[in-house]
Amino acid sequence: MHILSYGFMRSAFAAGTLAAIISAITGYFIVLRNQSFAGHALGHIGFAGAAGAGLVGLSPISGQLLLTLLAAAGMGTLGERANKSDVAIGIILAFALGLGVLFLYLYTAYAGQAMSILFGNLLGVSSSLLIMMAVFSAISLIGISIIARPLLFASLEPELAEAKGISLRFISITFLLLVAIAVTEASVAVGILLVFTLLIGPAAAALRLTRTFWAGIGLSVLLGVGIIWAGIFLAYYTNWPISFWVSLLSLLIYLLSYLRKDSET
Repeated sequence: MHILSYGFMRSAFAAGTLAAIISAITGYFIVLRNQSFAGHALGHIGFAGAAGAGLVGLSPISGQLLLTLLAAAGMGTLGERANKSDVAIGIILAFALGLGVLFLYLYTAYAGQAMSILFGNLLGVSSSLLIMMAVFSAISLIGISIIARPLLFASLEPELAEAKGISLRFISITFLLLVAIAVTEASVAVGILLVFTLLIGPAAAALRLTRTFWAGIGLSVLLGVGIIWAGIFLAYYTNWPISFWVSLLSLLIYLLSYLRKDSET
């Protein structure tokens, strides 16, 4: 309990829990829909927005959210073509990173804040940022709960869902917009470079270890929160970065799920 005597540690646990929950839920659908690379790209595209926000007088996280939402809308409009255009997404991703470097070169006043978004700064979460994360979480959870049934249907049986009158394009755009919010929020915990870990790791492991939808969602959330909490504890006692521990624990859990699945078969 000594670790919780510090206010910044309590904020870190609260912010990490929020990021882990929304990342685990959205990540489960990302893995289910085979959109892992698109989720990864959204995180890197957001870096350009964070770095360029200073040029127009915005905070880095506002610029990150705006550009990520625009990119998500574009990917959602492409629909299935985006999933089959890994090369195009990769080129855009690389360009976004280069654009972010240019923005940092042109306007260095926000360089420190932009770099914290790039690498994460969970131990420096302010009360106002924590409130913003809570709002992002509420928006994402409400949005996913509204589209959960048609989203699951469209993810598993897209042709049948479309025949039943479900707009695949609308579902794709709406879902990726919610992913953009989750990516922006999770970057506070582990940074843009490792947000992919928090989105995909717990969800991929849960999908391998469970057979039903709700069990998979529940396990994904438990694994995500457990990884964040363990990462904070380990960082506190080792002085190593939280993002390193989160990525390591996520890798170990996925490897264990992989080995267990293979042993069962």
